[in-house]
Amino acid sequence: QVQLVESGGGEVQTGGSLRLSCKAFVGDYSRYVMGWYRQAPGKQREFVATISSGGRTKYSDSVKGRFTISRDNGKKLVALQMNGLIPEDTAVYYCYGDPPVGPQTWGQGTQVTVSP
Repeated sequence: QVQLVESGGGEVQTGGSLRLSCKAFVGDYSRYVMGWYRQAPGKQREFVATISSGGRTKYSDSVKGRFTISRDNGKKLVALQMNGLIPEDTAVYYCYGDPPVGPQTWGQGTQVTVSP
């Protein structure tokens, strides 16, 4: 059963912007901690950003100041605005949801490619 669906990936040049969205098909979404991870070819999946149920945000050092995570509880959406993209940001980006009780839920991933 698909519970998180990402969209918005694509290919941009260095310095460009993309906005990723993740639609949640889960109950009581407002209580979930939501976030994004990414995985580049040949590398482990790494943390990108998270946003708590109360809107508190946290970012990895590599994206701080360039990426912004936000959420819309009414629409059950979490977004990742990515500005100032660089080739090192190339990866598959995964949305995740962490409920107050129970296992995490993951999306299928969306590809982001940044060309030099």
